Amino acid sequence: MRRLLVTASVLLALTGSLAARPSGPAPLPERLADTGGGTQLITAEAPGTDSTTGTVTWWDRRGGRWTAAGSAPARFGANGLTDGATRTQGTNTTPTGLYDLPYAFGTEAAAPGTRYPYRRAVESAWWCQDNASRAYNRWVDPRPADCRPEEAEHLVGYAVQYARALVIGFNYHRPVRGRGAGIFLHVNGKGATAGCVSVPADAMDRILAWADPSRRPHIAVGTESGPTAITRY
Repeated sequence: MRRLLVTASVLLALTGSLAARPSGPAPLPERLADTGGGTQLITAEAPGTDSTTGTVTWWDRRGGRWTAAGSAPARFGANGLTDGATRTQGTNTTPTGLYDLPYAFGTEAAAPGTRYPYRRAVESAWWCQDNASRAYNRWVDPRPADCRPEEAEHLVGYAVQYARALVIGFNYHRPVRGRGAGIFLHVNGKGATAGCVSVPADAMDRILAWADPSRRPHIAVGTESGPTAITRY
């Protein structure tokens, strides 16, 4: 009888051990080479470099584990995705890589619960994409003389897409001329983007209510596999 009890207890212990083991692959952030060092992360993943759609997921790290806080269908550049380190401006491609999120902005008021620094876009606000301007890849209000209007985005002209958005820190902190400017996480327009990542309006609001700058959120953009695989960033 004693031997049966010992055997039963061993079997129960083994069953509990097996049940405690996670099934399937580890959460996506745990498979990335880098997550930016914070405790919040957004992943924007596409099937391949020729894709214009994919998935955006936002994640929290608590107790040493990453868990998904939300997810939404995403859109990418009209010409797919390309390595952010070698991207060329004007190619309508979304740059892959790991980036910070400097601040939020929009043509509408901040979404309820937004904690990010938020800039309201008004008639005089532009995003300079002029390679010859000192304000290259910067919000300008008003537009300076050395930033030609045909080489800048008049933000209020994109009332739907830029209703609310987060600036993606691609080519932002030390801009390389000709690499690209004005890459954002913003609200969906009618189709693929010119290089940004976009999500439905309700998802953008949920992301802004979730994002906490004190937790240093970043965004990882990439493909499921290959040289631009999201797990490489």
